[in-house]
Amino acid sequence: MSSNSAESMSLSAWRRARTMPSLPEANATLAVPEGVSFWRKLFAFSGPGYMVAVGYMDPGNWATDLAGGSRFNYTLLSVIMISNLMAILLQALALRLGIVTGRDLAQACRDHFSPRVSFGLWILAEIGIAACDLAEIIGSAIALNLLFGIPLLFGVLLTAFDVLIVLLLQSRGYRWLEAIVIALVVTIGVSFAAQIIFSHPDVAGIMRGFVPSGQIITNPAVLYIAIGILGATVMPHNLYLHSSVVQTRDYSKEPPGKREAIKFATIDSTLALMLALFINAAILIVAAATFYRTGNYQVAEIGQAYQLLSPLLGVAGASTLFAVALLASGQNSTLTGTLAGQIVMEGFLNIRLKPWLRRLITRLIAIVPAVIVTALYGESGTTPLLILSQVILSMQLSFAVIPLVMFTSDARKMGEFVNPPWRKVLAWGVAVVIAALNGWLLLQTFQDWLG
Repeated sequence: MSSNSAESMSLSAWRRARTMPSLPEANATLAVPEGVSFWRKLFAFSGPGYMVAVGYMDPGNWATDLAGGSRFNYTLLSVIMISNLMAILLQALALRLGIVTGRDLAQACRDHFSPRVSFGLWILAEIGIAACDLAEIIGSAIALNLLFGIPLLFGVLLTAFDVLIVLLLQSRGYRWLEAIVIALVVTIGVSFAAQIIFSHPDVAGIMRGFVPSGQIITNPAVLYIAIGILGATVMPHNLYLHSSVVQTRDYSKEPPGKREAIKFATIDSTLALMLALFINAAILIVAAATFYRTGNYQVAEIGQAYQLLSPLLGVAGASTLFAVALLASGQNSTLTGTLAGQIVMEGFLNIRLKPWLRRLITRLIAIVPAVIVTALYGESGTTPLLILSQVILSMQLSFAVIPLVMFTSDARKMGEFVNPPWRKVLAWGVAVVIAALNGWLLLQTFQDWLG
């Protein structure tokens, strides 16, 4: 099939034409140099993967990692690894969709489904983003409380003003936004690398933990935490985000240019998600080496972990490093959540709001329940709220994953870049597993609430 016929076939598969590019203010604004070395080319494409990786280490994941390490030692490291491999595959599909079709996932849904279905998917995506924002608000507020003694309620309210940070970075250029995100990711990584050194974990135990154990299936308590880790790892808004931000590079729109863009964007994404794997694994390893080893098996709350780290490790700065990483995690997720919200609204509805207004709406939706729960229950209410945010994300996830796999497996839309048979089987297998595990997790959560 010629490149022109493949392109025309791809275009004819969409129900209607788009009226504007994804993230129009940043689309194709970053030049990709020609005739340079592999490493310079990779540098030009590096950045979007780290924007996405932020969602895999946000405060919503911390509770499950802490609980997994403190209760079951290193056993669930294999689950974190498997979750990460699923994420690498799905994010590779998202960037492929964006590069090949010139559409982000929200635009692709709008251009494929009926207006009624598309509107429903938009509502679900907005609920998911608000739930993710809720986790970021709580995580940042807890970090401010731990570091500076700011009451939780005031910390929650302060997070409303981080919209100013986002607007300032966006006005200075997209590379500035990527640079700040990468700097915060490195801060989290360095903090937990130091924590691992302080905690002196069992290296042999860590290696065994990366090998899947039958206990994960046979022990209901282990299985519950494992599914919590799997269910909370892949964030639906990341699929919308990634399919858009890869289009900030000004690559050739001819097949060879798209092929090169897919290659380097996939390397960028994979490297960034491996860093996310390290950070999530590090949280569990530190919990296992610190709490499980000392018999503190029930540590699942972030505040508990902060209070116990320094005394148990005998290192004065250990708890502070933990809180710094938490604050960096919350703020990083805030930056990328802003972009995801913009992409989802513009893509599904084909309308634009001013960035400060879009961010304020999302923040208010998340702040209201956070303020109410914090005012009524204080710190004891924040952990259930974090869990609730993960449950909501789990409910929305399949509504992003299934369209993504559908589109990238459709030759009429992707042309010569369609998923080969092996990738189709793998992608649909991951989609089914995620849907089944999230369904099980939701059922168990509701049974716990009712019981």
